Amino acid sequence: MKFKLSYLLFFFIIFSSCKDDNKKRIAENEKDAKKKEVIFSNINKGWVFYDSPINTTAEESVATWNELRLFLAELAQKPKKTIGAFQQKATAISKKAMALNENLPIQFDKPQIKSRISTLITKVRLLDLYIHLDAIPDKKVIHLIAEINNELASLQRQMDKIVEKSKIPVEEGESELKKMMDASRAIPNSSPTMIDPNTPKVE
Repeated sequence: MKFKLSYLLFFFIIFSSCKDDNKKRIAENEKDAKKKEVIFSNINKGWVFYDSPINTTAEESVATWNELRLFLAELAQKPKKTIGAFQQKATAISKKAMALNENLPIQFDKPQIKSRISTLITKVRLLDLYIHLDAIPDKKVIHLIAEINNELASLQRQMDKIVEKSKIPVEEGESELKKMMDASRAIPNSSPTMIDPNTPKVE
C-alpha cells in the first residue's frame, strides 16, 4: 500500500512539473512570437527605398545602363507577409547592387563613381547580413535602408556632375595646355651629359 502511495505521489510530481514546463514553454513561444511580430512590423514600415531616379541624368542613364535599371526595379518591389520574404529580397538587392560594377557606361567609368558604387554595395551587403541573423536588429536594418538611400542619391548626383561638366565647352587652346601638362607625355631629358672642363682633351 505504501509502495502504491509513493508511486502515485512520484507520478503526480512528475506530471505537475511537466505541466509547469509546458506552461513556461508556451509563454516563451508567445513572447518570442510577439517579439518577431514587432520586428516584422518595424522592418515593414521602414522598408522604403528611393527607387526612382532623382535627376535627369539618372533618368536617361536608366535607359542605357541596364544594371542600374535592374537595381532600381529590385528596390521598387516591396516584400510582403513574412520576414523570410524580406530576407529573400535583401539577397536579391545585394546581387543587383554587385552587378552595378559590371558594364559601367564609359562616361561613368571614373574613380568617383566607382567609389560611390563600392560604398553602396557595402551598405546593401550589410543589410543582407543583418536581416539574416537569428535575432534581427530591426533598428540597424532601418538605419541601413536610410544609408542606402543616401548613397544612391550621392551616386546619382555625382553622375549628374560628370554629365554637366562634359557639357562645358572647351576653350581654345585648353586641350593643348592639358596635353602639355600631362606628365606621361613629357619628353625624356636627353640632353648631353656635362663634360668636366678639367678633362684633358685629345687633339
